[in-house]
Amino acid sequence: MPSREQHDRMANAIRFLSMDAVEKANSGHPGLPMGCADIATVLFTRFLKFDARNPHWADRDRFILSAGHGSMLLYSLLYLTGYEDITLDEIKNFRQLGSRTAGHPEYGHAAGIETTTGPLGQGIANSVGFALGERIMNAAFGDDLVDHYTYVLAGDGCLMEGISQEALSLAGHLKLNKLIVIWDDNNISIDGAVSLSDSTDQPARFAASGWNTLKIDGMDPEAIAAALEAARKSDRPTLIAAKTTIGFGAPTKAGTSKVHGSPLGAEEIAGARKALGWSYEPFDVPADVLDAWRAAGARGAEAREAWEGRLAKTDAARRAEFERRMSGKLPQGFDAAIADYKKKLAEDKPKVATRKSSEMALEVINGVVPETIGGSADLTGSNNTKTSQTKPITPGNYGERYVHYGIREHGMAAAMNGLTLHGGIIPYGGTFLTFSDYARPAMRLASLMGIRSIFVMTHDSIGLGEDGPTHQPVEHVAALRAIPNHNVFRPADATEAAECWQIALETEKTPSTLALTRQNLPALRTTYVEENLCRKGAYELAAAEGGEAAVTIFATGSEVEIALKARDLLQGHGHPTRVVSVPCLDIFEQQDEAYRKAIIGKAAVKVAVEAGIRQGWDAVIGSDGIFVGMTGFGASGTIEQLYAHFGITAEAVAKAAEGRLHG
Repeated sequence: MPSREQHDRMANAIRFLSMDAVEKANSGHPGLPMGCADIATVLFTRFLKFDARNPHWADRDRFILSAGHGSMLLYSLLYLTGYEDITLDEIKNFRQLGSRTAGHPEYGHAAGIETTTGPLGQGIANSVGFALGERIMNAAFGDDLVDHYTYVLAGDGCLMEGISQEALSLAGHLKLNKLIVIWDDNNISIDGAVSLSDSTDQPARFAASGWNTLKIDGMDPEAIAAALEAARKSDRPTLIAAKTTIGFGAPTKAGTSKVHGSPLGAEEIAGARKALGWSYEPFDVPADVLDAWRAAGARGAEAREAWEGRLAKTDAARRAEFERRMSGKLPQGFDAAIADYKKKLAEDKPKVATRKSSEMALEVINGVVPETIGGSADLTGSNNTKTSQTKPITPGNYGERYVHYGIREHGMAAAMNGLTLHGGIIPYGGTFLTFSDYARPAMRLASLMGIRSIFVMTHDSIGLGEDGPTHQPVEHVAALRAIPNHNVFRPADATEAAECWQIALETEKTPSTLALTRQNLPALRTTYVEENLCRKGAYELAAAEGGEAAVTIFATGSEVEIALKARDLLQGHGHPTRVVSVPCLDIFEQQDEAYRKAIIGKAAVKVAVEAGIRQGWDAVIGSDGIFVGMTGFGASGTIEQLYAHFGITAEAVAKAAEGRLHG
């Protein structure tokens, strides 16, 4: 344990690296690193289980900086403790193009950054997934292989964001006692004192949701250590309300909003150096301080080696399964199971909603992929996300495979990202497509991070009927397609649903959304094909007959059936017509030019049919192509009434195509 003098010098190294980096960049947030340096020093030198030289060790504790604007705190810690990815040059290049030290911590930029925390509240919500992931993997593999904590540093902003309530209430309900949140209680936000906008008793709020709560002086190392000791022994998740001074050490700006999000300036930094007795040049960390920090970074090597010894002695099959799951690779037998299932579908030709098709596919998948963890935001019976293998995870019983997230779409999606990032788990979670609006921030971050979170979105169009326009998603498919690195699947039948699930599970660096119908759809793929035809995003489902195609109809999901009926009408009138099913426009856009040209074809008339808005389709049909779909919001009524009312019918498609042909 460091002496108080050594602790202060180690904490000051964080403070001055942070303020100097922000000053050099002329941009950033020095206040949090300066105020939380004592917390970070105690946590990293005395409690956090990690090995800077082996940063991906599976049983490391996870540290999540939810208040991501204070990123220099994390970057300073990673440099000081000896992570290879964060050098002094990276610290000096804070917020510069191409550096690992981005303005907010970005997953994948450097080892030691467990998740991307920019939007406030996402980190604390991710942490629920991390902590739940630890418990799930512990239930599967035991204390010898999985036994670690999730520590979070959150600010006032994280706790004001609504997602925090969804996250903390779920964590409290599930009794995730290895989740420890340290609240940087500094009473300051960008606008000024927190009291301008908020007077919530935060510990009381957490306590009401089943948390253990502690209040401490966040500038007192021994108080911090005592609180962490107590938190680690709790049978509930713990909030440590740590009273801090934002910008501690700054002679005129400490404790004010002026130190939150702006460089301090040369004069203020000089005053801080004098006040804290730090006589070193910018970015200069004295050898004794750096040695102490590097020793802290190596402190976990012994625990890591002991863990590796336990892993080596583990039964070979169990060890192989643990390593496979943590690697993210699917089990052998997965492809064969999908192939057998597709053969069965070709024989059975089920007429079911694609939400049911998805459930049928999951019944097969969950039988051969043990790491899938399902869930739903209170809509299990509507989303069809539960199978025979997925019994509910409950407080203290983490060995099952289904999470009842409650009506918490925002928190569910963020927790799913935490489950993915923890490793060893492939999460999928369901809600109605219209409520993707609530989940979207975490869906976007999954795409930015490049991780395999799978979002099951049912009731995907006006086809849900009588619930009306509040629940009928018209712009949501287009909006989700607009997110870079996000695959939006809209399968047309049970076979396409199985193929889309196969792709979603295989795609490790891109999250997926499956948009699924409430209404029954006929089997359109009635013969078994070994190849996954959805794999290129679009394929010809029905060729033109009687000559070169005069019309090509592109459609997705429930509208592929309409496209095929329109083709029959057009063929009957002597117009050779082909139909292209487009289960994933995002993947189709990534194909090479030759494939895209071949699928789009040379027909004079191109029509797209989708019960949503046009946005995104011009890349396929051209700006002068015909779009049959929605131009505004839906309405309440039966599905039969609505499709006719909005003109999304085979007759309307055929009439529009013939009008162009004869025009």
